[in-house]
Amino acid sequence: MHSRMFFDFARRNVRLHWLRSLLAVLGIIIGVVTIVSIGILGNSLVLAISDSLSTVGDSIIVSPHAGGMGFGGGGSAPELISDRDVEQIRRAVAPHVTIPVYSGASRMKIGNEDTVGVVYGLKSDDIPILLELAEGTYLRGSSSAMVGARFAEQNDIKVGSRITVGDKGSLRVVGILKERGMGFDINPDYGIVVESRWFEDAYGQDGYDLVIVKVKDLNQIDEVKVEIERQLNRRETVVDVIDTRAILDTILTAFGQISTFTTAIGGISLIVAGVSILNIMLMSVTERIKEIGVLRSIGTKRQEIRRMFLYEALILGLIGSGIGGVLSIFGGYAVSLVMLQTTEYLFVPSSLIYIAYGIAFGIGTSLLSGLYPAWKASNLNPIEALRHE
Repeated sequence: MHSRMFFDFARRNVRLHWLRSLLAVLGIIIGVVTIVSIGILGNSLVLAISDSLSTVGDSIIVSPHAGGMGFGGGGSAPELISDRDVEQIRRAVAPHVTIPVYSGASRMKIGNEDTVGVVYGLKSDDIPILLELAEGTYLRGSSSAMVGARFAEQNDIKVGSRITVGDKGSLRVVGILKERGMGFDINPDYGIVVESRWFEDAYGQDGYDLVIVKVKDLNQIDEVKVEIERQLNRRETVVDVIDTRAILDTILTAFGQISTFTTAIGGISLIVAGVSILNIMLMSVTERIKEIGVLRSIGTKRQEIRRMFLYEALILGLIGSGIGGVLSIFGGYAVSLVMLQTTEYLFVPSSLIYIAYGIAFGIGTSLLSGLYPAWKASNLNPIEALRHE
């Protein structure tokens, strides 16, 4: 009964000083919306990066060690991976897929326009494993090419267009690749893909620029990586072996830390709101000294006085945090749309949890802000309080 009565006292005071209470609630709303919106943006950014890089998170990249020769000792050109090296890798990683890759840059002529692009040479059977098709077909023979999405867009290339690669000859475009985004192995979005036999004939290159191993079971990545090192780097360092999953984890961890940091910065606005509540509660104590003296003189306990002022802070926190939680959905939507041009990561659990965090932080800040005023009110001397004018 006493608790209900003191809660009613607190509610009455909030209502009587509605303008002051409104300003405090507004501060909490702004703080909660800021924290939640920044949190949702940071989480959405991490998820977007994770999705864009997940296609290469199952890969091991083998590249020539600087200054190294092939596994055969002198059988390959410097800084290239020989056919013998590739066979060693294939045996070491079986049954996982081994994809040798040629790569180089070249001047190209498309219609009457000159441009520069990356040329990747891949075996026809390996292309569907590594790359997705947007339109057209995969390579048919060694006189055709596939074009990256961005390269096709920038140069107005369609299926059926012809591309002249330097003085190496003309290629007919048979397919446009889906946009792949940033990767650690190859980035065909701004280049073309040709059949490895055409690349060999055109450039006379005796060795591959890198080898990509697609690991079927992510739990075996470390094991496969060690086996490649053991087979090819027994006597000397011939190749460098990179685990893309480790790179991906490092990037996501870094972005997660940035997201946490920016969310903490957003929390400053809620701390400012807490200071506002502290000031309001101290003003309330000053204005109600005589009322507190009357309550104490009729036997009201100190803890009950404290409870009354904490109830007042709680009411402000609940109202502000509740409204802020609802508005933060719209804030998160707007921020995601402006910064990421997508809202697909807004309603996932890892984003929505920030609404709960924001509401809890808002209520907690309000209660903490009310502790000192509540303590001050409860420790007023009843006689001096009654004499106060």
